[in-house]
Amino acid sequence: MPDWSSQAELLKDAAVFVKFQHALLGVYAWEWFISLPFDWQVLTGRKRFRWPLIFYFANRYLLLGALIGIAIGFDTFQEINCQSLFTFNQFAGDAAVGLASINLSLRTLAIWSQNMYIKALLVIIILGHWSLILQGVLLDAQWSDELGSCIIQDTNTTILAATFTYSMCFDLIVLLLNAYKLGVRRQGKSRLTKMIFKDGLVFFFIAFLANLIATVFMFLKLNSIMSVVFNVPAAIASTIVATRAVRRLTNFTSSGPEMYQPSGSSTGAMRSHSGTRGLSTTGRKGQPGVHVQMETFVRAEEGMSPTSEFDNHITLKRQPAEQGSVEYDVETKAPAAF
Repeated sequence: MPDWSSQAELLKDAAVFVKFQHALLGVYAWEWFISLPFDWQVLTGRKRFRWPLIFYFANRYLLLGALIGIAIGFDTFQEINCQSLFTFNQFAGDAAVGLASINLSLRTLAIWSQNMYIKALLVIIILGHWSLILQGVLLDAQWSDELGSCIIQDTNTTILAATFTYSMCFDLIVLLLNAYKLGVRRQGKSRLTKMIFKDGLVFFFIAFLANLIATVFMFLKLNSIMSVVFNVPAAIASTIVATRAVRRLTNFTSSGPEMYQPSGSSTGAMRSHSGTRGLSTTGRKGQPGVHVQMETFVRAEEGMSPTSEFDNHITLKRQPAEQGSVEYDVETKAPAAF
């Protein structure tokens, strides 16, 4: 059993920590790069910008800034103010964990159709989470002449452990709310519902496991480096799963007519993404359903006469054989565009 507090062990752990952070930077840089087209489509207007994407972008780029800051602290060739740099790194990394939980909770609000009780519950939990994140400077970083880089001398593991434990509980509450609404109550069996439920389970376990490992090492208090060695992997795992959930949901709902609508709404379980003008319940041949009236405008090419607007009719038929299942019968009635 090594003497975790000895100077030799601290130097050894510091060297491993530096290499580990470089590997993590490479992992997140690859994730950021392959998902960059989504960011570009939002920034250029090809995808509609909605206010929840503020948390998405803040989550991605705060963590990227923290990882770059860590790399600067370890790779610089001259002495720098390590304390200021690692204070920023600590805040940006902890904020990324908090923003990841917010991104997952916003999807829960949508699933619960902006229920006031659920909204109040999540807002209170979020405020409690950020009260821990904004506690202040939780580590002491100094320049090491032996390593030629910054090293962490001391950490406040009590607050850090409380923050990561809170994150695990927060993610658990979000999972239970999603599971109850989408799984236990069987609010529908659309592809979107199945995707949200499956993503919620997989993403929760990934984030929960990463936060659990980081929390265990903080409670062990082996030394100042080992106490925080798994904090960055936890932040990266939480950010990746949360931002992927946002992208998957956004790409799904913008690629077809099927969108999730809680059954508590009187407008039914589907809404078109392109210019819905009217929505009313109707029936066809004695079958209850929802009639969605839409107007789509087609711009004619040069030299061709413009077409008139046309209506799409989407009829939803609820099958009585299996309660909660919905079969989508889409009929498109439109004249030829040219």
